[in-house]
Amino acid sequence: MNKLYIGNVSEEASAEDLETIFEQWKIPHSGPFLIKTGYAFVDCPDEKIAMMAIDILSGKVELHGKLIEVEHSVPKRQRSCKLQIRNIPPHLQWEVLDGMLAQYGTVENCEQVNTDTDTAVVNVRYGAKDQARQAMEKLNGFLMENFALKVSYIPDETAAAAAPTLGGGKRGFVPRGPLRSGSPGLGARPKLQSDVPLRILVPTQFVGAIIGKEGATIRNVTKQTHSKIDIHRKENAGAAEKPITVHSTPEGCSNACRTIMEIMQKEALDTKFTEEIPLKILAHNNFVGRLIGKEGRNLKKIEVDTETKITISPLQDLTLYNPERTITVKGSIEACSRAEEEVMKKVRESYENDVAAMNLQSNLIPGLNLNALGLFPGGAPGMGPSMGHNAPPPGAQGGYSSFGGQGQPESETVHLFIPALAVGALIGKQGQHIKQLSRYAGASIKISADELRVVDANQVAPPDGMDAKQRMVIIAGPPEAQFKAQGRIFGKLKEENFFGPKEEVKLEAHIKVPSFAAGRVIGKGGKTVNELQNLTSAEVVVPRDQTPDENDQVIVKITGHFYASQLAQRKIQEILSHVRRQQQPKPSPRGEGPPRGDGLARPSRK
Repeated sequence: MNKLYIGNVSEEASAEDLETIFEQWKIPHSGPFLIKTGYAFVDCPDEKIAMMAIDILSGKVELHGKLIEVEHSVPKRQRSCKLQIRNIPPHLQWEVLDGMLAQYGTVENCEQVNTDTDTAVVNVRYGAKDQARQAMEKLNGFLMENFALKVSYIPDETAAAAAPTLGGGKRGFVPRGPLRSGSPGLGARPKLQSDVPLRILVPTQFVGAIIGKEGATIRNVTKQTHSKIDIHRKENAGAAEKPITVHSTPEGCSNACRTIMEIMQKEALDTKFTEEIPLKILAHNNFVGRLIGKEGRNLKKIEVDTETKITISPLQDLTLYNPERTITVKGSIEACSRAEEEVMKKVRESYENDVAAMNLQSNLIPGLNLNALGLFPGGAPGMGPSMGHNAPPPGAQGGYSSFGGQGQPESETVHLFIPALAVGALIGKQGQHIKQLSRYAGASIKISADELRVVDANQVAPPDGMDAKQRMVIIAGPPEAQFKAQGRIFGKLKEENFFGPKEEVKLEAHIKVPSFAAGRVIGKGGKTVNELQNLTSAEVVVPRDQTPDENDQVIVKITGHFYASQLAQRKIQEILSHVRRQQQPKPSPRGEGPPRGDGLARPSRK
């Protein structure tokens, strides 16, 4: 990608004019400038210099009264599905970028390109030409955090290689090497479908056979199936079963699973073990409902198609530390292998649908780090801490998954009001449930001593008129911890039937804002708060005539279902972040990431 196209060139411009510009900006070129009417071409010594020319000159340098546009020169036959997106904010999270790109079609690959620029650059391949064209039309010039994205086609080697030989002796482009599916940059990650590992349970007595003498057997399985296999033999000492996690493509996972079953069967014959050895697959509870299907239809179909018997562990076995269900498959090795393929296909589909939905949600909820939430299976590339079978509880760690390094999210305090009758269920026997919840979410969670007053001296009482049948839950922690803690509380109230079967759980949350920032939340004539309500579907109220507390703060009330409340909370924090930045004596230079402790709230993209 060394050849450049220079557009918006004045008719008065000459090759000498362009050569002067390149010399002025110290950009070498390896051939003469080919001038056409309104545009020109030039070759650069290498791709890095071509990128530098694009970043320095495009839309920034004027020639005879016109700003020239510089981008990669891509023949029409190679303008297919591959784009390059430049000038991406350096601290933008991968999840936000993925969600944005997914709006225009199926993203087959997205890899970061190493450059010397402050902003990030990615190469993106879409599944179809019209998807790439739409993305280019919509995203070129699109503002993200005050950075205008620059999008251009780049040569699509696969499209060119597939092109028929043209008449007159012309040949299609032959790629120099295979298309890179990995990333030259540190920030890129594999395709979504490989992000779901296969997790199985095996009898502890067979673990030694699976590992083999000095690890020879498992190394051979890993090599043959192109997989990374983790045997968690130290987990839950004395347990009858041990979890195994297989990281690979879906085919690689299935091949590894079949091989492990064959090893266990051989070991059973050698040791005269006569009991049936079923295949036990672990899957996050989030995906099991869709695996079962309405009235069990999906599961029944898999059983019939694969000639197996499948059962799933009950919901009662779930804990905060173990959100996985055990899917037990009985049948021949061949039948169990087919069933594993079908079961994991459903699980991966559910995962991808959830990721897409959450990515769209992350577009609306700025700064929410999906990796730290633990909503999806652990141990996958780019995913958060393990929530696996018998795994230790995830902490509040995880930070940012971003282009530009790590950030430390700032702690927030939210007052969530729950029915007074639900306090016992939330606390649990001897306080076990609330302790587990606190560790799981990585948040401090306290409950007011009665309906009106709070135990901690630094917390104010709920405003007058608060329903005496409610209690205040005080949650302190970063946004990911808030999301996890509040989400569990909403879910607990539903599970314990404090809301009807067809009734949506809606709770009131209070967050405190500096009194001088309350006007910014309300907006001129109530415009901002009205927009907040329309966007989030939550009720957002800043009570009038409030007396600021000793910290000069006032309350903002948010009432709604879980996602509505979360979205409103994040949007309000975003507004407060604006206010804080405006109060800083020296604003950060353009292109730098947010300062530590203020990295979650960013300007909304208008």
